[in-house]
Amino acid sequence: MRLGNPQRPESDNESGRSGLCRTDAGVLGFSENRRVAPGEMALSELPSRVLSLYNQMMDVADPRADGWLLMSSPGPQTIIIVSYIYFVMSLGPRFMENRKPFDLKRILIVYNFGVVALSLYMVYEYIMSGWGTGYSFHCDLVDYSTSPQAVRMVATCWLYYFSKFIEMFDTIFFVLRKKNSQITFLHVYHHAIMPFTWWFGVKFAGGGLGTFHAMLNCIVHVIMYTYYGLSALGPAYQRYLWWKKYLTTIQLIQFVLVTSHIGQYFFMKNCPYRFPIFIYIIGLYGLVFLILFINFWYHAYTKGKRLPKVLQNGSKAVSPKDH
Repeated sequence: MRLGNPQRPESDNESGRSGLCRTDAGVLGFSENRRVAPGEMALSELPSRVLSLYNQMMDVADPRADGWLLMSSPGPQTIIIVSYIYFVMSLGPRFMENRKPFDLKRILIVYNFGVVALSLYMVYEYIMSGWGTGYSFHCDLVDYSTSPQAVRMVATCWLYYFSKFIEMFDTIFFVLRKKNSQITFLHVYHHAIMPFTWWFGVKFAGGGLGTFHAMLNCIVHVIMYTYYGLSALGPAYQRYLWWKKYLTTIQLIQFVLVTSHIGQYFFMKNCPYRFPIFIYIIGLYGLVFLILFINFWYHAYTKGKRLPKVLQNGSKAVSPKDH
């Protein structure tokens, strides 16, 4: 969606004078000798320059996503993301401060297995729209045509983008269950940055090599949310969850693969990817999360702070995941 530039009144700067606006009724403003400081002029022009840059971006956006939910502009999603951060970091904990934790067992079971089903569907769609039907895992360019397969790919990208808002309930459930120790910087950063960056991904690069990390993330989520769903079923299922520790290992492998795959681009002699900035964003994303998860792994498991009980003291029971 393009935003129009407001009409500016003719200034005296345009007619040989500074700091004045002229109308048929005469001169309005300050003294004719007033000079506008360079910093003041730059600040006053900033909104119009930002608006101009935004409109230039929208001129080259993918029209296939026009009219889809939340895709008219980044404004609606920004409101949702800011509201999410405010709720989980401030409003929610204050609301729950003098209240008992909510019992959300049934909701968590439905939610977690629902995310598993959605993730499986997205894996299938990514495979059928490119990653299993022609992509080379090398220099795969975005198909901007309106062919059924190209539209299927960009639609899958939009669904992946929308799923990031659904996953914000991870943190909301933590707040309502008073599991505040689970609301870490890593957790909130991940859930806030993913939908924001993916709006631009859908709008400008819905397909190609930039979607490998999304497909891989869906595969990992099938495993993770299966664990969370089984954990929510109760103590009777804890004996089957001995593989809790390996969830972080799987996530580490995910970010190694993401970084390795996207890193190919920087060694390719000729890969005319239309918006290389997304390659840099994905590469930075992979590296940042790889470092954060290595740090988490070190403090959580290497030091033994969050090892399952079966590994800590030989007990057959395994601590359920606080999710």
